[in-house]
Amino acid sequence: MPAGLLLAAGAGRRMGGPKALIEFEGEPLVRRALRVLGDGGATPLVVVLGAAADEVRALLPPGVLAVEARDWAEGMGASLRAGLDALAALDPVPVAALVHLVDLPRVTPGATARLAEADTGPEALLRAAYEGRPGHPVLIGRRHWAAARAAAVGDAGARGYLAGHPDLRLVECGDLADPDDVDTPEQLARLRRH
Repeated sequence: MPAGLLLAAGAGRRMGGPKALIEFEGEPLVRRALRVLGDGGATPLVVVLGAAADEVRALLPPGVLAVEARDWAEGMGASLRAGLDALAALDPVPVAALVHLVDLPRVTPGATARLAEADTGPEALLRAAYEGRPGHPVLIGRRHWAAARAAAVGDAGARGYLAGHPDLRLVECGDLADPDDVDTPEQLARLRRH
């Protein structure tokens, strides 16, 4: 069973505030994304905070481990490093991390479950795909954590590590979820209409 790792530290500059706090279909995006991970079979759940950390922490359900990325403003890479460090400090250490982003409100528990059930061993390296295009969530087996952490710089997260990696396997999830993120109020309004 993989651990769930939610990256929710960003300031949401183009959105006008942290996306973790945005309400979508009656719940804040941070709670929605954690539910998607948990309902998809990920346990334990870890969320990485940064901007408005205290406000976001107040929205977390019981049992979720919150860690703060001190250098969160650097970008997604800092969040991924903080999250993988937190997972590596757990006892027992999870065999894999199912990494999800807070700004993907149409990703479903079905998509996270498909990755969690595909392969959760320490060698696993899986990425959700939508009509063949790589997206999220991403499952990173423990054997890959150190290298993924080292490659996580700026706002790219694990993208550089995953790109062209011979062990990476795409898992089609287009029948279960919509990969569109919300970066602007206009994108959010469009998603709300559909």
